[in-house]
Amino acid sequence: MIVFGPVPSRRLGNSLGINNIAPKVCSYNCVYCQLGRTKKMQTERQKFGDHDTVFKKVTDQLDILKKYGNKVDYLTFVATGEPTIDINLEKMLDLMSDLLFKTAVISNASLITRGDVRKALSKADWVSLKVDSVDYTIWRQIDRPHKNLELAKILEGIKLFSREYLGTLVTETMLVKDINDNEQSLSHVAEFLGEINPAVAYISIPVRPPAEKKVICPGEEKINLAYQIFSQKIDCVEYLTGYEGNAFASTGCAEKDLMSITSVHPMREEAVRELLAKCQAQWSVVEKLIQDQSLVEVDYNSIKYYVRKIGRSQECFA
Repeated sequence: MIVFGPVPSRRLGNSLGINNIAPKVCSYNCVYCQLGRTKKMQTERQKFGDHDTVFKKVTDQLDILKKYGNKVDYLTFVATGEPTIDINLEKMLDLMSDLLFKTAVISNASLITRGDVRKALSKADWVSLKVDSVDYTIWRQIDRPHKNLELAKILEGIKLFSREYLGTLVTETMLVKDINDNEQSLSHVAEFLGEINPAVAYISIPVRPPAEKKVICPGEEKINLAYQIFSQKIDCVEYLTGYEGNAFASTGCAEKDLMSITSVHPMREEAVRELLAKCQAQWSVVEKLIQDQSLVEVDYNSIKYYVRKIGRSQECFA
């Protein structure tokens, strides 16, 4: 379990992240995932840690952030895998409600066919559900789901949740060139989103290093086409295509901050340097982490990113 940030979020402002899943345990193996390929594919829910321990880590982090004058807008369950696989998610959200911060969950929606998952998500103030495609072949190609999953049932689960949920429901559609950016695919997604009427339908592109090198961002014409098609069916459509900025919060410990943030959120070199400056630390901290094989440097679109190496022990930095 890792509590990190807050990190700058294009949707949620200053988001204090809660990673409630073991590294890369997921029901999908998305071609564009910024954390690399899924290490363990599963759909069965399980317990990953004690909910009281997670609550203590969150409150401790909030105390530190208060000391450094850092603002928090949301407590966000955003994991190295799918957060709803954690059977304790509902209990953790119940506990977080006592802290008087808004809560959010970013989910791929794969387990929303389950009543207990919908019940857990209903406890959050804000929920994001992934809808990359409603066409079976494209869904298999871009999200590479677990063999037990059925797209038709997932889509029905999303519809059911949208009718039950009282909080803010948003969707996210990641566009990948030559996979799901054609007019027919976009029209089918727009038709479905129009039925569930999300508060916002976000259109995103791979802005960080993806799991597969073949993944390419669509051109501006295709991104605009998606916006035009979505806008015909959905009241509020927004791009999620820009850089969120470098305003990463610091707890005063450069190594801990870097390892906790990059476990879930790859950081640009400029953002890493700004974080080091806040901690009054030198670039040698990064060099040491790379030498220890705890941190990996990746080039993507001529920009250097730093990502935590999956599989390294995370609990010591939690």
